[in-house]
Amino acid sequence: MARKEYVVEEITKIMGDLEAIRNVAIIAHVHHGKTTLTDSLLARAGLISKAVAGDALYTNFEAIEKDRRITIKSADISLGFTYNNKDYMINLIDTPGHVDFGGHVTRSMRAVDGVVLVVDPVEGVMPQTETVLRQAMKERAKPVLFINKVDRLLTELRLTPQQTFDRLLELINNVNKLIDQYAPEQFVGKWRVSVDDGSVCIGSAYEKWAISKPLADKNKISFKNIFELTEKNDIPKLQEIAPIDESVLQMIVDHLPTPKQAQVYRIPQIWHGDIESTAGKSMTGVDAKAKTNIVVFNLTYDQHSGEVAVGRVFSGVVRKGTEFYVSGKNDKQRVQQVGIYMGPEKVLVESIPAGNIAALIGMKDISIGDTLSEEQIEPFEQIKHYSPPVVTKAVEPKDSRDTTKLITALNELAKQDPTLKVEINQDTGEHLVSGMGELHLEIVETKLKDEFKVPIVTSEPIVVYHETIASGAGPIEGKSPNKHSKFYVTVEPLNDAIVKAIDEGSVREGKPKGQAAVEALIKLGLERTVAKGVVDISNHCMLVDATHGVQYLNEVMELLIDGFEEAVKDGPLAREKCTGVLVSIMDATIHEDPVHRGPAQIIPAIRRAIYAAMLTAGVVLVEPKQNFTISIPQEYMSGVITMLQSKRGQMGEIAQDREQMNISVKLPVAEVIKGFSNDLRSATQGRAIWYQEFAGYEQLPRDLQAKVVTEIRKRKGQPPEPPKPEQFMD
Repeated sequence: MARKEYVVEEITKIMGDLEAIRNVAIIAHVHHGKTTLTDSLLARAGLISKAVAGDALYTNFEAIEKDRRITIKSADISLGFTYNNKDYMINLIDTPGHVDFGGHVTRSMRAVDGVVLVVDPVEGVMPQTETVLRQAMKERAKPVLFINKVDRLLTELRLTPQQTFDRLLELINNVNKLIDQYAPEQFVGKWRVSVDDGSVCIGSAYEKWAISKPLADKNKISFKNIFELTEKNDIPKLQEIAPIDESVLQMIVDHLPTPKQAQVYRIPQIWHGDIESTAGKSMTGVDAKAKTNIVVFNLTYDQHSGEVAVGRVFSGVVRKGTEFYVSGKNDKQRVQQVGIYMGPEKVLVESIPAGNIAALIGMKDISIGDTLSEEQIEPFEQIKHYSPPVVTKAVEPKDSRDTTKLITALNELAKQDPTLKVEINQDTGEHLVSGMGELHLEIVETKLKDEFKVPIVTSEPIVVYHETIASGAGPIEGKSPNKHSKFYVTVEPLNDAIVKAIDEGSVREGKPKGQAAVEALIKLGLERTVAKGVVDISNHCMLVDATHGVQYLNEVMELLIDGFEEAVKDGPLAREKCTGVLVSIMDATIHEDPVHRGPAQIIPAIRRAIYAAMLTAGVVLVEPKQNFTISIPQEYMSGVITMLQSKRGQMGEIAQDREQMNISVKLPVAEVIKGFSNDLRSATQGRAIWYQEFAGYEQLPRDLQAKVVTEIRKRKGQPPEPPKPEQFMD
């Protein structure tokens, strides 16, 4: 215990020295060795014994993570080190690699200034490697590279030292291509990683050795010596001359930026307020004497403290009693206690200055992505997740008396993980939980049973479809129930560039703010008059006011937006969310008496007009798809291809790597959840390895449209036949 207090005491001293701080995430494809590497850094900091590093998987501190040996949620930990006779503090985040938990990676990128990208050289750059690197670049987090499991090249693949070196250089080139592809414009060519400058380390996290050029020069050894010792399996000697903690720590300290360096270029990217304002200057300057501004990137639940908000402090100092505004709300909240995370344990401290990561206790109704500020400022850009939920399950308590307990637990899980969507089906009363994939929902089920002690029953997984239109229609009239107000709308497909920009977060949902937002829409192909008239963006759909001089329109505009959002959240064909629809209000007749133009009149009028126009244009379902990379022995290839084609797979590249065949294929999620894992294992006698990532939405084949629409409508308690436009035009 004394050791922990000593560590905390050291760390709180270092916190105020911005040159000594690094905020770093470890990112990688699943099973490439992030948590194993983290163990060695924890051992160096004195938090675990060096003997158990690599086996302890210390930051997988939830029971479910230990059981499955997979990182499910990001783990935050503050570590104190001495390097070159100077004390340093690394705020480290170990992130998940599995695609189903990619939301944790996205959120962690908001908190850090640099990343250690871990790659297995046998597997190379995998789909999730590219995804996590792209997420890091979007948040302007600078990368360094750790090539893990290098011993596999020599001991498993039996490559010669020269072949090993060539393979590693090829891998570094592939990583640099991705860095140049996704890096911010000002850093293209500058953020590349290189063996020569020490921004690349190679080694084995499990065997606890790693070498970089600076360490090799210092210890007067060559990469050839390292490969020879690896071939001999002389692990003790490797650990002695190339200790992993020293080489990785050196790489982090020498090549990843301090908060002072990073916030200069990160703040303009993630905060859209005035950089020249007092708040802007205090954040780009990491000013601890200024007013405090924090972004919440994680929420954890503590049985003693309740909800704990974890945030990056961009300016000022947070201490017990600091009062904050929360993202535009008018009342302030007081922080009861502040702390730092030392793995699973939260350690209370007096204060945490700008440039660090803080755990805030005692604040209520906080959400991930919230901006906490002592004086109200423009909120930070919302944290945008790359993949939407694509699979849904209905969840019910076994005992109806546990319903309230289940709702509380689901809401708590959804707050901790914004990629999880929870809603109640108003027709059936079922609790619908939507996630990134089957594993994601499986983990939610386990947590409900084990952590929240709610016995549950679940439905079979259901695919999340979206509705869109293939052509335009209108103007179509929509009348209010009292027939006193009328709206005339047109619909047309929203162009793909804008849908993609909304997806990536460069066009934000809600009302476009300022001239810059209008210009961005024009650049993406929207006509200037249309772009100026955009009043709302929701669910990848857009509402435009194209009217001229309509009386009372401004007074009902908020109600029209509410009706539009209701319509695109619950489409006309199968009550699924809409996507890619541009709705324009062309004209309107609005009753002069406010009594006759309240919510009960205006909202149904615009919603019915949108439904009628969409049905007239022709509504179709689009389905989620995933890209798979499947590695199999050559002899199983024809059987696997036949199986994939039977599941509506769109075949991509097929490449040979010695005895293994690597198949790229795009598959509908609807086919993946129908026993895909078992079918692939059967076709290869269990010898297939596969990875998947979200590939977007594509139109459901015409011959399946009617069948799937009927199934969805029946499941939702609707008449099996979809409505006709006339039903909304009375």
